[in-house]
Amino acid sequence: AFPDREPILGFGGAFTEAAALNFWSLGKEGQDAAMELLFGKEGLGYSLGRTHMNSCDFCVQSYSFDDTDDDFNLTNFDPLLTHDLESGMIDMMLLATKTLRDAYPKETENPSLGGMRIIASPWSPPSWMKAPTEKDEDRGFMAHAENMTGSALPVCIRDGVGRDSEYAKSWALYFSKFISGYKNHGINFYGVTVQNEPEFPAPWDACAFDYYTQGDFIANHLGPQLAESHPDIKLLIFDHNKDHVIHWAKYLLDSNHPASQYIDGTAYHWYAGGMDRLLDGAQGNPNMHRLLSEFDVMNVDKKHLVLGSEACHCPSTGYAGGDLNIAWARASRNAHTILADLAAGSNGFIEWNLILDSVGGPNHLGNMCDSPLLAVPHRALGAQDVPVQLDFEHAGYPFGPVFGDQKTRDELNAIGIPAKYLDVGVVVQPMYYYVGHITKFVRPGSRAVNGLVDSSFKDRTFRPKGQSVAGGGINDLARNGIEVTVWPCEGSTRQEWNYNDDKQFQVFGNDWLGVPTTSCLSKRAEKDLGGL
Repeated sequence: AFPDREPILGFGGAFTEAAALNFWSLGKEGQDAAMELLFGKEGLGYSLGRTHMNSCDFCVQSYSFDDTDDDFNLTNFDPLLTHDLESGMIDMMLLATKTLRDAYPKETENPSLGGMRIIASPWSPPSWMKAPTEKDEDRGFMAHAENMTGSALPVCIRDGVGRDSEYAKSWALYFSKFISGYKNHGINFYGVTVQNEPEFPAPWDACAFDYYTQGDFIANHLGPQLAESHPDIKLLIFDHNKDHVIHWAKYLLDSNHPASQYIDGTAYHWYAGGMDRLLDGAQGNPNMHRLLSEFDVMNVDKKHLVLGSEACHCPSTGYAGGDLNIAWARASRNAHTILADLAAGSNGFIEWNLILDSVGGPNHLGNMCDSPLLAVPHRALGAQDVPVQLDFEHAGYPFGPVFGDQKTRDELNAIGIPAKYLDVGVVVQPMYYYVGHITKFVRPGSRAVNGLVDSSFKDRTFRPKGQSVAGGGINDLARNGIEVTVWPCEGSTRQEWNYNDDKQFQVFGNDWLGVPTTSCLSKRAEKDLGGL
C-alpha cells in the first residue's frame, strides 16, 4: 500500500513505573510467564516500547532527576537515574530486550529490523522549570509551578521557548542527560517525543505546548541539542490525538519551518478528542489517510515515521468489571484500530501499560485503566500472606468490588482467563489474544497491502435483513462524534441507514453495555476531521 515509505516497525507497550512495580510483584514463575507472553516466541513478540521521562500519572507519585531550583547546567542531575533503577523499570526493559533477542535472533541481529525499540516521552519538566498555573498563583506560588501536575497555557516552560530562554535550554539538556543515563545502563533509546499530549493541561504530570511553541522549542533548543549529543535519536512531534494531527504536521513539517530539519516522525494517540471513551480507537482514522496525502503534497521525506504511541481502555479493567462482552468489545477495538491504522500508513502501535494490577493501577491521580496482562500475585498457587492490594496501590476499589477476585480459578478459566497463568499470578485478558493475531505474524519489516471487502466476492456471507450477525455484528459506533466514511458494500450494520421523518439519515446500534444508541448525519463537516 505504501511501497516508498518505511516498513512496519512492530508493536509493543509501555514500561511505566506501574508496569514495573506490578511485574516485579510476581514470583519468578509469574515473571517468566509475563515476559514470554509479552515478548517471547510463544507470546505477542512485542518489539516496541515506550517509557516516561520523569514521572507520569502511572507512577506512585511525581518525581524528577533534578529538583534544584535554577540548576540550568543540571549539575545536580542524577546520572544513575536512581528512581527508575530502584523501581525496576530499567531491569524490566533489559529483561524484555533479552527475551525478544532470544525469541527472534534473526530480527534482533538485523539492523534494519532493529530488535527492541523504545521511545521516551516526557510528561512534565521539574516544577522549577515550569510557569505557575492560575491555581499556583492563587496559592502564592508566583516564581514557578508548585509541582509537576497541571500546566500553564499556552506553554508550560517558565520563560517561554524563545532563543534566550534559560529554562527551555536547560529542559533540552535534560533530554540529553536522560538519554545518556539510560545508555549507560545498556538501553539505547530509538527515539523521543517532544511532549506527551501537549494540548492537554492534565490534572496529572503535564506540560502544554501548541504547535507554534513546540516548533520554537524544537528549532531553538531541542533539535540542536539532540543533533549535537545524540544524532542517532529520532525526534517525533505531536504525541496526541488524531483529531488535530494534521494541523500540527502541516505547520511543523513545512520545509520553511526551522524545526522541520530535526523532525523524524509524528506520534499520535488513539483517544477520541471529545472524551467519549466509547469512541477511543475509533475516531480519527480518516485523518490518518489525510495525513499521508498531506505528506505527499508537502514532499515530506518518505522516511518520516507515523507511530501510534499510546492506546488503552479506561476506566478500570475487564477482570475488575466482570462483563465479558465489554472485555471482548475492548479487545475487538484494539485489533480493529491496529488494522485500520496500518491500512492508513502507520508504522506501528504501542499499547499503554504492559501490565497493571486488578483495578488498573497504580496511578497517583486515580486514572485507572486497562492492560493486556494484570498482576494478581495473591492468586498464585502457594501464595501466602500476599495482600489483595499491594502497598503501592492507594486507590482502593474506586469501582466497587473486583469481580475476578470473587470467582474461583475454574470459573475464571471457563470465561477465558487461563488457569495456568492465574496459577502464577497473571491474568491474561481477551485483548491480549485479539492483538496476538496480528503481532505474532506481522513482524518488523512487514508492509501493509491494500484490500477491500466487496459484495462482488463470491461465497461472502452477508447479514440477512433484520439480523445483526454474519456481516459485522452490532454497530457499536452509532454515536455522535464518529466520522462517516464511504466504502463498498460489505454487509455491516454500520452501512444500514434510515431516512427518518425529519429528513435525516439515521443509524442505530448499541453501546458496549447493550444500551441502544442512535445518531444522525451532520449537516456540516467537522473542521478538525475534514470531509464533505
